[in-house]
Amino acid sequence: MTLDRSTVYRPRRFLALLGALTFSAALHAQDPAPEQPHPVEVPEDESVEDIEASQDPGATDNADSTEAEADPAPEPQPEQATQVAPNVDLKEVAPTPEPVKKATSDTASQSSGDTTSPDSPEPAADDTPTTKTEQPSAETPETATAPDTGTSTGTEAPAEPAPQAKPLVILGSEVRPGTSTRLGWTPDTTMAGLKQPTPVLVINGAQPGPNLCLTGAVHGDELNGIEIIRRVMYDIQAEELSGRLIGIPIVNLQGFQRGSRYLADRRDLNRNFPGDPNGSLASRIAYSLFNDVIKHCDMLVDIHTGSLKRSNLAQLRADMHNDAVARFTEGFDQMAVVHSQGSPGMLRTAATRNGITAVTMEAGESLRIQEEQIKAGVNSINSLLEKQGMMSRLFVWGKPEPVYYNSSWIRATHGGILVSDVELGQEVVAGETLGIVTDPITNAQHPVRAKQDGRVIGMAVDQVVMAGFAAYHMGTEARGPEEPLEDE
Repeated sequence: MTLDRSTVYRPRRFLALLGALTFSAALHAQDPAPEQPHPVEVPEDESVEDIEASQDPGATDNADSTEAEADPAPEPQPEQATQVAPNVDLKEVAPTPEPVKKATSDTASQSSGDTTSPDSPEPAADDTPTTKTEQPSAETPETATAPDTGTSTGTEAPAEPAPQAKPLVILGSEVRPGTSTRLGWTPDTTMAGLKQPTPVLVINGAQPGPNLCLTGAVHGDELNGIEIIRRVMYDIQAEELSGRLIGIPIVNLQGFQRGSRYLADRRDLNRNFPGDPNGSLASRIAYSLFNDVIKHCDMLVDIHTGSLKRSNLAQLRADMHNDAVARFTEGFDQMAVVHSQGSPGMLRTAATRNGITAVTMEAGESLRIQEEQIKAGVNSINSLLEKQGMMSRLFVWGKPEPVYYNSSWIRATHGGILVSDVELGQEVVAGETLGIVTDPITNAQHPVRAKQDGRVIGMAVDQVVMAGFAAYHMGTEARGPEEPLEDE
C-alpha cells in the first residue's frame, strides 16, 4: 500500500504544534501577565494613588506588616522637612524663591534619610541635636565623673550643659542654626499655572531664643511695613541673633500687585483669621498663613498704616488687659500705645487667642513710602530685639511714650474741602480748631474742633470729605470705655 507524503507528515506537524503550545503554556504559568484593571472613575474625595493601592490589598498588607515587625513606625511629627534650606546673605540680590511642596507620605519617609541638597551647606557638628543618652542624668548625680580640680568633694552635680540652638522646620524646609534663607509660601488658592510664592525671610540665630514674626502688607496698599521689615531683616547676621526672626514683607501679594487694600475676592484679609480651609478665598489664605507660618511664632508684630487717605502716628495697637501683651509693649522705644482689644478676624486677635503675644504697629498712610515713619518702626523693632534678649546692641532709649486707654474719632459735620491746622502727634485742648471744611461752591467754612484735651494719633490728609467723614483720631491717657478703631 502506498502512503501519501502529506499523510505521513501531517501527524508530525500536529505533534510539533502541540509541543509549542505546551511550552508556551508552561512559560505563562511560571510568569503570568498581570491583569489590566478596568478604568475606574475617580471620585472627588479619593486620589489615584488610593485606587491603585486598593487593587492589590494583600500585597500592601504584607508589606506593611513586614515593615512594622522590622521597625516600629515613628511618632507623627508636626512637620517634615523635605530639604535643607540654603544659607544665603539676605543683602545679596537673589532669584525669587520657589514654593516648597508640602510633605506627603512619600516625602515624609524620604526625610528620614539624606536631607541635604547640592546647594545646601554641610551640617555642622554642633547642629545635630543631642540625644537623651548623651545628656547627664539629673536623677543619678553620683554616677557622674567630675573633673579633678583638687577641691572637689565628689558630691557636687555636674554643670548643666549650655542650651543649644535647634533647626527650624518651616514651609517644608529645615533652617539650621546660624543661617538665614529665603523661602516661599503658597496658599494653594490659585490656578496651578499661575501660582506665585510669597517670599518669607528666615534667620535662625546661632543661639537659642524666642521666635519673633514680622508681617507686612496684610492690606496690599500698605507700603511702609514692607520697608520696615526689609531694613530690620537685612541688618541682622545670624551669628549675632539669639532665637529666630521670621519676616513676611508682603502677605497680601494679590492686593499689592493691584495697589488694593483687599484681596481679589474684595474681602479684607485682616477680618478672616485664623481662617477656614473650606471657606472663602480670604478665609483659605488666612488659614494657610496662620497654620504654615504664624503658628511658629512666639511673638508677632503685624505692621499696618492708615486707610482711606488717612495717616497714623507711629503707634502700637494692643490689648492692654492682657498682661503678656502689656509687658511686650514695653520693649518698643518711642512708640505710643493705643489700647484696643481688636476685632474678631484680625491677625493679632487670632494670634493672641492661640497663645502668641501679638500687637499691631501702625505707621503712616497707605500707598506711600514715608521715611520718618519707617525709621520710627525700625528703631522700635530693634529696641524690642534687645529687650527680648535676641540682640546685644548699645541702644540709647528715648523718653517713654504714653499709653492711650481711650480714643475716639472726630467727624466732619459738613461736606467740602478739608484743610488741617494740626499735625500728627500734636497735643490739643478742648475747643481747639483741628481743621476747616470749606464748601467750594458757597464758600461757607465749617471748623472741626477738638471735643476734649488729647493728642492727634491719626488724621485724614487734606481732601474732599462728606458729612460724617472720620477726620481726626484723638487719644487720651485717661482710662475709660474704649471705642472701636476703624482703620486697623
